[in-house]
Amino acid sequence: MLKFVILLSVIACALGAAVPEGLLPQLDGRIVGGSATTISSFPWQISLQRSGSHSCGGSIYSSNIIVTAAHCLQSVSASVLQVRAGSTYWNSGGVVSKVAAFKNHEGYNANTMVNDIAVIRLSSSLSLSSTIKTIGLATTAPANGASAVVSGWGTLSSGSSSIPTTLQYVNVNIVSQSACASSTYGYGSSIKSTMICAYTVGKDACQGDSGGPLVSGGNLVGVVSWGYGCAYTNYPGVYADVAVLRTWVVNTAKTV
Repeated sequence: MLKFVILLSVIACALGAAVPEGLLPQLDGRIVGGSATTISSFPWQISLQRSGSHSCGGSIYSSNIIVTAAHCLQSVSASVLQVRAGSTYWNSGGVVSKVAAFKNHEGYNANTMVNDIAVIRLSSSLSLSSTIKTIGLATTAPANGASAVVSGWGTLSSGSSSIPTTLQYVNVNIVSQSACASSTYGYGSSIKSTMICAYTVGKDACQGDSGGPLVSGGNLVGVVSWGYGCAYTNYPGVYADVAVLRTWVVNTAKTV
């Protein structure tokens, strides 16, 4: 069966994000099998926007620092970027802040998708509230099989060109780096040490927007990165492993 590569973003791929291993992209990253929710349940979630249009997800690390995926920030300047925080809807409500600067991980590789993480500094600090909250970074990866949740504004059906205005979420289970690279699943050596996976049948391969949060135990454990196909059996969603990349995020947040 032909397996398409998906970078889990509606717009980021089309605007320059590379495709792993040269395979054909399918530009319809989305929450599959999920439900509508409100920002109060995911107050760390933001919409990263290019020229006013939703592009990727991200997570609030501090009042002026956002964590997202490196591939979301390819071939773009800070001047066209903004973040909407504190709203259930990507296109209204909450607060909008311009992006002052960003930095991709120096070791990010667009071919292998290793180190697919980036830090954004906002031009104005967010006022924390019940709908705008920071989220802590995981210090260790959750156990294989642990419960997790991913959220975003990705499209809801395959091939759709429109995205929902209302935030969506889906519950998944952690697949450890070693398990995801094992013969149980289809990725093999494509799973690198900076990656962690999450999988639930029917909800597994296209969870949310690129750069968005994978949360377990109240901490940010993953950043939505890539996957093969969409809800394909034995192909989990792949995320940047926040515990592995934590030191880079902490240090870069001080200097970006």
